[in-house]
Amino acid sequence: MMFRKIALAGAFLIAAPALPAQAQVTYGPTYAQDRAQIEDLHARYLFAIDYHDWDAYVATFAENGELEFANGTSRGRDAIRKAVTDFSAGIGRFYHTADGKPAKLRHIILQTAIRVEGDRAWSRSQWLEMANNGPGDEPKIGTYGIYEDEMKQVDGQWLFAKRRVLNEFIPNRNSGPGNPVSTMDQTAERP
Repeated sequence: MMFRKIALAGAFLIAAPALPAQAQVTYGPTYAQDRAQIEDLHARYLFAIDYHDWDAYVATFAENGELEFANGTSRGRDAIRKAVTDFSAGIGRFYHTADGKPAKLRHIILQTAIRVEGDRAWSRSQWLEMANNGPGDEPKIGTYGIYEDEMKQVDGQWLFAKRRVLNEFIPNRNSGPGNPVSTMDQTAERP
């Protein structure tokens, strides 16, 4: 019986089609270091927004960086700061504790695919946002979506050139219908 299971598994592997070309990614010699720096950039962005550290937040963007989210698109650090602080000031209307105080929000990245080509990089990340606005101020998931990022190296430091925040539950702000990683690879392969 065990031999039959192993034989069937082996037959399946032999008969399985090859991975599509876009799934066969090659990595350069500095990929591990670039990836570590890009993951650090993502974490710094999230800690900055969750702790209202707007200087640290805008510092994750290139000088002429772009942020697109449900409220629109902002270009340049000053415009990004204004957009995110205005958004943050109003978030208490949606997320509040039982006594009406603004809830604490915490953003989490679940997984990230990163592609690096020289001094340019792209990533796709699934994220969710939790807040202590559940019954009895318990945490609950409020929103979730995809980050579509383009990054560039400036003086040896990775920064967001463009961050597009997609909210999977808002009409026309979701990522589908195709695989976001395939879309990232197609974008990276354009000149």
